[in-house]
Amino acid sequence: MNVLLLNGPNLNLLGLREPHIYGATTLAEVETAAAETADQLGLTLTCRQSNHEGLLVDWVQEARETQDAIILNAGAYTHTSVALHDALKAYEGKVIELHISNPHKREAFRHVSYIAPAADVVIAGFGVAGYGAALRAVKTLLP
Repeated sequence: MNVLLLNGPNLNLLGLREPHIYGATTLAEVETAAAETADQLGLTLTCRQSNHEGLLVDWVQEARETQDAIILNAGAYTHTSVALHDALKAYEGKVIELHISNPHKREAFRHVSYIAPAADVVIAGFGVAGYGAALRAVKTLLP
């Protein structure tokens, strides 16, 4: 079972950006822990991050051919990207929407997700432990 983990804008700054919200763990550390969890679950994990919406859309489209599931932390694009929504709707595998913080405890503009209507599961507010939870959700959802 192949899983694509996509992280959107500013997630490359994990560990530096607003640690009171996102914690001190870096993206590299998140990806290493996720790869270890995926291995334990018998999943093959590919990790990618981009600050560019179009590249994230390209990766979702490419996943149609190679990936059984996508875990997406779209960052700010969660609240703005119809393009990501449309790409995910065209994807036939499982989709997990992931957030380190709980968007509903933050600014009002973060309360709307364009990703959620295309997702099978939403995980939010569990910190970086949400990545492991998302992988376990994938394992549960896939046959």
